[in-house]
Amino acid sequence: MASLGHIAVGMAAGRLASRTDARGGTAALALRMVGLSALSLLPDVDVVAFHLHIPYGAPFGHRGASHSLVAALVIGVLAGLVARSRGCGLRVGLYAALVTATHGPLDALTDGGRGVALLWPFSLERFFFPWTPIPVAPIGIGIVSARGLFVASTELLYFAPLFLYALWPRGSRQRR
Repeated sequence: MASLGHIAVGMAAGRLASRTDARGGTAALALRMVGLSALSLLPDVDVVAFHLHIPYGAPFGHRGASHSLVAALVIGVLAGLVARSRGCGLRVGLYAALVTATHGPLDALTDGGRGVALLWPFSLERFFFPWTPIPVAPIGIGIVSARGLFVASTELLYFAPLFLYALWPRGSRQRR
């Protein structure tokens, strides 16, 4: 993926989180969207494996352990522990885990690569879903190409509803 889909998921989750906790207004909403988008992108930190000469198909290669549901659970627990001092640990932990957990399944909907290690450490098998409508994005500078533009445009189209939900102006609620 070109990452637009992951960003859309994080932004929509931030908007959803703000519906139940409106403290802080627009600045808090933006911070939630940025934070949850970063967590949604976090599993792709594994691209550093290419520079460390870790093979793509290795457990800690690209789309490996960091894309697993167990990794998302660990991220959720850590985020919850950090937020616990503010009294919102469980809520933050759940959002963090769920948003991070969307990364692997979304990548499993792409039409390229070697699959996603969703069940690591219980299985080293890499998965794709039977339906793969999202074109895989070129890695690195290749994203700045005709292929990269095609992938980004496709993701923008597919994830437009999430972007619209996230960015739609909040209406003022009038009491009668």
